Amino acid sequence: MVMEMTEEMSVAGISDRLIAAMDRTGCNACVGLDPVLEKLPLAIDRTDPVHAIREFSLGVLESVAETVACLKLQSACYERYGAAGVGVIDELLALAASHKLPVILDAKRGDIGISAAHYAAAAFERSSPASWLTVNGYLGSETLEPYLEHGGIFVLVRTSNQGSAEFQSLRLDDGRTVSDAMADMVAALAAPRRNAAGWSDVGAVVGATHPSEAEQLRNRMPSVVLLVPGIGAQGGCVADCKPLCGADGHGAILTASRSVIYAPTQHGELWTEAVATAAKSLAHETGTMAGLR
Repeated sequence: MVMEMTEEMSVAGISDRLIAAMDRTGCNACVGLDPVLEKLPLAIDRTDPVHAIREFSLGVLESVAETVACLKLQSACYERYGAAGVGVIDELLALAASHKLPVILDAKRGDIGISAAHYAAAAFERSSPASWLTVNGYLGSETLEPYLEHGGIFVLVRTSNQGSAEFQSLRLDDGRTVSDAMADMVAALAAPRRNAAGWSDVGAVVGATHPSEAEQLRNRMPSVVLLVPGIGAQGGCVADCKPLCGADGHGAILTASRSVIYAPTQHGELWTEAVATAAKSLAHETGTMAGLR
């Protein structure tokens, strides 16, 4: 069914494509591609680091592309290798596009004015652009506007790392935490950019490692898709994320990285087969929990 556009709907349709990918795969799983040279399978020759990272990344993408709803590329893992590493990102974005797989470029950008516009161009003005970009909103809502002219964003609200409480849980004079205040800003920015189903092109990063706080933050951001890292190796539990998914199951993207891309192989199994098996398990668990299958 073709949906009629309204002022409240997303102009770019980025959230529509993410929702469509969830429905197509029957899950809200995301695989985080964070390649570290020393952790790559022994079958991959590491003599040339960029070649090794490229071979591994392409193998992971092909192994999960038809199984999960989206892919998250950790930009730093490629940028460290200069232009050659950035070239691998471009190749991965093109391959993902051929599979109609939405990609979140996890670069956590944050700057003011023209600098933000340049960062937005770097993420979205390329031959095969990313669908979403992770951004830091602590410089104010106006610094996020340039990104939204091109694609979707996930704003850091409550991150999954152990030290996140040092600032994100601080109490303000009005009783809110810093994370609460950021969530309220995100909700306001998201409201006029909703699609027909009610989900916005403005998303938020809320870690699975803080389930009680995550549920409270979900209530503050009713139209916001949550990017939920921390599943798997960081200790986050899929079952705890049920309240984050919304009534239609589309409200959260659950991300696992190490537990999928470095999945242990069984006797005689190729490393790509182990990755594919781990991705299917993640997709089944998340999709069942969210009610998408």
